Amino acid sequence: MANFLKLTTILSLMIPWLVLALQSQMAFSSSDLEDGEEYVLDSPNPSFRSRSRFLASIIKKGAQCDPIKHNICNGISANKGTSILHCCKTHCRNVLGDRNNCGKCGNKCKLGMHCCNGTCINTTFNANNCGKCGKKCKYGVKCEYGYCGYA
Repeated sequence: MANFLKLTTILSLMIPWLVLALQSQMAFSSSDLEDGEEYVLDSPNPSFRSRSRFLASIIKKGAQCDPIKHNICNGISANKGTSILHCCKTHCRNVLGDRNNCGKCGNKCKLGMHCCNGTCINTTFNANNCGKCGKKCKYGVKCEYGYCGYA
């Protein structure tokens, strides 16, 4: 019986740390579009030369850009206002959701934080962004370890 109590005590102390570790790992792949996906521009980009008006309204994630000459992502809005593209170094990045370019090029979020609308936020204990950007807990319910009402 004593061994069982020790085991349950150890497990109860380890579970919150495991949840935090999982949240940190999820932060690396969240918010930003997956490879091969595209940004759909809210209005066609006049500086992007294309034979088709449709092709002028799509930019692939991580598309090459030149901040001085051929800048295809110069602060333009995409994905119905959920993305703002900037040319960071030589690639198009969404500064509203890229944890390595959060709010502006080169602004990295710390470990375990997400880039929510251009601001680095710890989603582990934030009731307005619980576990991920935009996930709100109900009124009076705390956000703990990335879950609303964790018990």
